[in-house]
Amino acid sequence: MSALKSLFYRELTLAVRLGGGALMAVIFFLIVVTVIPFAVGPDLNLLARIGPAILWIGALLANLLALDRLFQADQEDGSLDLMVMAPVPLELTVAVKAAAYWVTTGLPLAVAAPLFGMMLNMPAESLGAVCLTLLAGTPGLTFIGIIGAALTVALRRGGLLMAILVIPLMIPILIFGILATSAAVVVTTPFLNPFLLLLALSLGASVLGPIAAAAALRFGLE
Repeated sequence: MSALKSLFYRELTLAVRLGGGALMAVIFFLIVVTVIPFAVGPDLNLLARIGPAILWIGALLANLLALDRLFQADQEDGSLDLMVMAPVPLELTVAVKAAAYWVTTGLPLAVAAPLFGMMLNMPAESLGAVCLTLLAGTPGLTFIGIIGAALTVALRRGGLLMAILVIPLMIPILIFGILATSAAVVVTTPFLNPFLLLLALSLGASVLGPIAAAAALRFGLE
């Protein structure tokens, strides 16, 4: 446990020192939320209706921003070989790295989402649900994304290939995240059903993602 805790703090420290993580993800998220209204026009009612989709698409893209470097940096300095040979199961190591990535990227996105929702004219009473759905769904996006990061660990500039591989797998989380958030905006539709499905998908990804990513890393290093 001490080794995993040290790894978690190491990942947090590296994310802060490298200047990426929370700040870059939130800035990218803000850019997406700011640019799309210019394309759809000044209709505030329309923005309120499509606001959940804008927020979720922005969060998905921002979550992918630095994910391709999650294992590449370790592979370049030799740390990845040590992680594979360590007595700690590689699946747990991958899960800890993914959790640290979510804390420095996904969590700030969920916290910033209500503020950006106000920019899209979303009702004030729905902003809490926006944060809640992103808190439930962004871990699933991260744990799915680590599979693509592991598959492209040996490729330079593999970010585009990683996105092509993992975005189709993220579509179910995106769909139920938008449905749950839209249900909070349009109160005539149920919120709990899509939210519970979103939670189930996120929990499933948190279990299967590290297993698949660890297998991809072992295969890539053979």
